Amino acid sequence: MSPSALSLATRFAKRELRGGLSGFRVFLICLALGVAVIAGIGSLRSAIQTGLSEEGAVLLGGDAELGFTYRRATAEEQAWMEARAVARSEIIDFRSMATVGDERALTQVKAVDDAYPLVGTVTLSPDMPLEAALAGTGDLPGGVMQRVLADRLGLSVGDEFTLGSQRFALTALLETEPDAASAGFTLGPRTLVRTEDLAQSGLLQPGTLFSSKYRLTLPPDTDLEQLKIHAEAEYDNSGMRWTDARNGAPGIATFVERLAGFLVLVGLSGLAVGGIGVSAAVRAYLAGKTATIATLRTLGADRRTIFLTYFLQIGALALLGIAIGLLIGGLAPVLLGPLIAAQLPFPAVFGISVPALSEAALYGLLTAFVFALWPLARAERIRAAALFRDALDSRSRWPAPRYILATVIAVAALIGAAALFSGAVELTLWTAGGLIGALAVLLLAALVLSWIARRSAPLARGNPALRWALSAIGTSRDGAVPTVLALGLGLTVLAAIGQVDGNMRRAIEGNLPDVAPSYFFVDIQRDQMPDFLTRVEGDPAVERVQSAPMLRGVLTTINDQPATEVAGDHWVVRGDRGITYAAKQPETTQIVAGAWWPEEYTGPPQVSFAREEAEELGLDLGDTLTINVLGRDITATITSLREVDFSTAGMGFVMVLNESALAGAPHSYIATVYAEQEAEAQILRDLAKAMPNITAVRVRDALDRVSDILRQLASATAYGAAATLLTGFMVLIGTAAAGEPARRYEAAVLKTLGASRRRILISFALRSVFLGAGAGLVALIAGMSGAWAINTYVFESDFQVIWGNALAIISGGILTTLLAGLAFAWGPLQVRPARILRARD
Repeated sequence: MSPSALSLATRFAKRELRGGLSGFRVFLICLALGVAVIAGIGSLRSAIQTGLSEEGAVLLGGDAELGFTYRRATAEEQAWMEARAVARSEIIDFRSMATVGDERALTQVKAVDDAYPLVGTVTLSPDMPLEAALAGTGDLPGGVMQRVLADRLGLSVGDEFTLGSQRFALTALLETEPDAASAGFTLGPRTLVRTEDLAQSGLLQPGTLFSSKYRLTLPPDTDLEQLKIHAEAEYDNSGMRWTDARNGAPGIATFVERLAGFLVLVGLSGLAVGGIGVSAAVRAYLAGKTATIATLRTLGADRRTIFLTYFLQIGALALLGIAIGLLIGGLAPVLLGPLIAAQLPFPAVFGISVPALSEAALYGLLTAFVFALWPLARAERIRAAALFRDALDSRSRWPAPRYILATVIAVAALIGAAALFSGAVELTLWTAGGLIGALAVLLLAALVLSWIARRSAPLARGNPALRWALSAIGTSRDGAVPTVLALGLGLTVLAAIGQVDGNMRRAIEGNLPDVAPSYFFVDIQRDQMPDFLTRVEGDPAVERVQSAPMLRGVLTTINDQPATEVAGDHWVVRGDRGITYAAKQPETTQIVAGAWWPEEYTGPPQVSFAREEAEELGLDLGDTLTINVLGRDITATITSLREVDFSTAGMGFVMVLNESALAGAPHSYIATVYAEQEAEAQILRDLAKAMPNITAVRVRDALDRVSDILRQLASATAYGAAATLLTGFMVLIGTAAAGEPARRYEAAVLKTLGASRRRILISFALRSVFLGAGAGLVALIAGMSGAWAINTYVFESDFQVIWGNALAIISGGILTTLLAGLAFAWGPLQVRPARILRARD
């Protein structure tokens, strides 16, 4: 590129820009909206990450935490902690039933010592120190619980409640606990008591399902990374889990990161729709500059100068649109920060996030480049002959090969950037493939719609308004394509979200309760099992009972290699897993490979593994697994694979060992009870009275919690899709505005031929309705196809069309195009034919 060509192109571009932004308003809005959405999502993610980082010690409850599954730290482990910590606090966390008379409710109990909390403050109502509240009144120890649990049990401050066999006085209501965010997903509201007050409750017996956490306050100069490495090396394979203040709520941090990454991908779909508007705006602008470009060619300007002139002009406008988007997306979270923070259950520190804005700017630049390059490349082919005929539209629409190559590279860079920043390579590739596929399908559908309209127009001779509408769709190059592409992609995302969400709700709220058990009962001691089975199996309202020994173990090695190196981030090796043992093969167990051990087997440990999970982990018969159970390593050989169905919310274990391998370990039993709904309450009352240490989890309540989470996720995703749809609506407005001169001429001709305003208006409306219905129908088919694939291959569940959502998508398409079309129909209806036709002479 010669300096003179660039200098000359820059001068031409500056002169062109003096004409103002006419014709580029939609260009700027589409680009700004897409960038603003991505910048806003990135800024919110950054605010939450900053809050989690700065408040890590408060969220965790200390500088570091050592966690153990279903056991407390040994004397050696506690001595190691005391030697390195300034202060230490022990917490026991488990589920139990809070009881008041015949009323009972599931609660997540946190048993604490006098040092709790090491960091932060527990807020109670009435206001008092936690130590005073837990001291109790009279002969009863004190306890505090969340207001929702007290209301459910009909409790007021001063009343009594029971945990296990221990009575407590409710001395205050729990308003906030500083380390609540680190607790993760819970099924019941919180109750706080002192650990020593549970000694006579019967709740913390050998085999009880609980976790212990030891929070540490460390010296200021402690190197957390080195201490973590030391702790993990010292207690390798002991089941110890390390967390520190650098990531005080890892579950929340991971969830926020993944959700934000997913929402950015949804935002990119909005940017893709905006790109369609960018392309349409550039094409329409250059079409209006045909004479100018032809004149420049006549005066000797070469193709490169022409291309650079408009490339620099469009580039400057793209930078303006991106800047507007960054301004909105960067400032909106800051200005709305107090309102957003009040709705979040964890801290967020709002500010201008340079990385988030840089990411959004990069997406905006690449998108503008991809969608503007082709119309710009075609502009350089305009010849001087265009002064005498329309040379822009008559030539091939394919640009030179170098521009096709540049477009491919830019698309690859855009996908690569999305994969890098979102951290979800596979999801990004699927999303990119889905967007490209959806755009291809929508483009094909638009062309088919134009063909059908063109072929159908002669059949509507008896209805002039209908015929005019069909003819306009079939003969106008810019009639169907921009509408179907812009509106269709946004509706496709909404349709897919609606169908996936509806099917998941149907499975959870509809079908699943029909096959799921009524209750899960946990912490049943071995000597309680006969009485438990007598009560439930002897009840005619109970259809089925399943029970099994219950232990928890951590899969540490696979074939003598660390499990995480072999299995990566697979859920089976994340944290501890439920395991059980059995001597005889259960009647419902289906072996698909290998064989079950003999009933009296006492040899080396053997394990039966779930078939599907074994395939995902690359396991086969003969492989060895090391499982840490209560600090003891058990190495077992896989001797069989079996089918396990986790989709029914019933009892299912990934690993089942032979009885002699685990029978000596302290453990309790779990059971599932399938009963008629009318009998559930009485069964619970009888068991709670006879065995107060047993915890019952009502499956319907758990499903409600999961359904609430799904509803929140669907809502968050729908907001991103709504931004895509809004961008599509702006593209429609731009298309309608750009087509207003053509409609003015069309209306003038029709008026001259005797058509009334009413009939012309009906024609314009029919055109919009057909285009909207076509876009909605195509989007619905594409969205349902995507939803079917997600439900079938990701969630592995049945798919059923949610017709309410389907009708809403089609109706939305019709209404959106109708509003955009009619908004620019009034002007053409008011024109005077003579004035318009005279100007065309």
